[in-house]
Amino acid sequence: MASTTSPEPLPDSMGGGGGSGGLPPGRPSRAVARTPVRVDARFMRARLSRWIALGFGSGLSPRAPGTVGTLLGWLSFVVADVWLEPVHWAAVLPLAFLAGIWACGRTGRDLGVADHGAIVWDEIVAIWLVLLFVSGGWAEQLAAFAVFRFFDIVKPPPIRYYDAKLKNGFGVMFDDLLAALYTLLVLALVGTSA
Repeated sequence: MASTTSPEPLPDSMGGGGGSGGLPPGRPSRAVARTPVRVDARFMRARLSRWIALGFGSGLSPRAPGTVGTLLGWLSFVVADVWLEPVHWAAVLPLAFLAGIWACGRTGRDLGVADHGAIVWDEIVAIWLVLLFVSGGWAEQLAAFAVFRFFDIVKPPPIRYYDAKLKNGFGVMFDDLLAALYTLLVLALVGTSA
């Protein structure tokens, strides 16, 4: 004899859907909330993509990880620029950008947040681009650092638009590229008026 009761709905993780999509009225959803991922050295060491995205640990800073990542970018630029000519940077920057799309995208998926605050590779690559075009000493580099951080934090249009719309590795890298271009524009305008 066939049963007249309807089959038990599947849990959300098995395709049953939540809310009004498949559960009887008044029945609570069995969806399990995702446990937040702890972003620490152990998390970072698990994959190369995380090492890169988290700026080799600079993104683990408890305060202002974006600023700390940018500082690491500045320091690494100063060290690398001793050996790299502009033609070498012309190869390094696109490769670092592409590596960032992969690393930041994968790490964002691992964290469940596309542009988590600990992801700082985008700041590192962007400050490299800015510093490549800064002629002068520490004072000029410090000014470039400050202007870049301003644009990266404030996100004037269209940076804010792309930051909100592009939720993947490309989006993470792209909004900082725009902040770098804004920085270079401001530095060029200040340089021509000086």
